[in-house]
Amino acid sequence: MATSAKLALDKHSQNENWTVVMPRRGKKRIQSRRHNTPEAEQQPWVPTELESDPEREAKLIQKMEFCIKKVESSRFYQNFLEQVENPEILDSFQRVLGFELKMPMVIYGIGSIESYETPRFQLSLAILMKRKFDWIGDIEVFDPILSATESRVLESLGCSVLSVNEQGRRRATKPTLFYMPHCEAGLYNNLLQVNWELELLNHMVLFGNSFEMYEFFSEIKNSIVVESSRHILAARKFADEYVIKTASDDYFAAFHDSSWHFFSPALDTELLLVKN
Repeated sequence: MATSAKLALDKHSQNENWTVVMPRRGKKRIQSRRHNTPEAEQQPWVPTELESDPEREAKLIQKMEFCIKKVESSRFYQNFLEQVENPEILDSFQRVLGFELKMPMVIYGIGSIESYETPRFQLSLAILMKRKFDWIGDIEVFDPILSATESRVLESLGCSVLSVNEQGRRRATKPTLFYMPHCEAGLYNNLLQVNWELELLNHMVLFGNSFEMYEFFSEIKNSIVVESSRHILAARKFADEYVIKTASDDYFAAFHDSSWHFFSPALDTELLLVKN
């Protein structure tokens, strides 16, 4: 039900420069969309198998329905809603929305929802947000390991599966919520780099790994790690971060060290800290 509020561990292995859960590939996707990623960055994508498996679909739908209900009835979710509905965070969403009525949600790096419970919890939270808040628009999803069966189930849950690997380089030409729980640093860095302009950064909301955590690790790790996180570290200076509380061990794996990030650079000079 829509709210009455009026508002106009990294995953476990790497695949195609993404940090994702261990792959289990499947079959065919029935719907896809292309968006405003520069053509040079778009990589056409299809699942390796040709057909979806109806039996696996049915089982996965049952698993997702169970997870959605479990999350919805949890103390974690109640804490999450209380945080989002806090006036300070609601005002941050309102600032990003501006005169728009809705902001689409783009989900990168969700992992295999068929093989692992953690991605199912992460997807469940995204779906519950869409159901709860009338200012969240369409949901688009991409992960290079998604199977055709998983793609079909995602679409049955009201999501679209992208037909290109954007490498996280979606320009926020309008208010956009990027939902990226436990992606690798390079993917967040790609997203920030392609949006490294005042107007675009002000159009973004990011749900993902804590940038404060990256700043901490940058002080003790080697220069390669720092290089892959340089836009993240620079964005810390004009980002408001709100840490997600996991509330119980059930949700620790899915949401530990996760935060909301809102970006509000006011001057071009703030963006000179990183050279593209």
